[in-house]
Amino acid sequence: MPSLGAITFLVHDYDEAIAFFTRALAFSLIEDTDMGGGKRWVTVAPRGSDGTRLLLARAVTDEQREHVGKQGGGRVFLFLHTDDFAGDHARMREHGVRFREEPRHESYGSVVVFDDLYGNGWDLIQPA
Repeated sequence: MPSLGAITFLVHDYDEAIAFFTRALAFSLIEDTDMGGGKRWVTVAPRGSDGTRLLLARAVTDEQREHVGKQGGGRVFLFLHTDDFAGDHARMREHGVRFREEPRHESYGSVVVFDDLYGNGWDLIQPA
């Protein structure tokens, strides 16, 4: 098995999630297909990426809604690599992304923890 195709990412609303990922994080909208009955197949990925995608899945049950924003159980959930840390950090700040800390420089690279629109923690990392 050479790759991981997608990770399900629970959202409250397709369109608000698409707006966050495509504007604040500059992701590409890969697919948005109506599946009927209010369900859509929506995938996003970092621009230029040919790797794993996020499948934006609207939470429809009480249990699913309870997990929106808590997919990492309080830990950083996803790790977003960049080759332009300062530029991406500035763009994200301009789009209202909430950062939990100031950027830091570690032995493995530059990193800062931020929250997505629902409160899941992410690391923005430019590897050393």
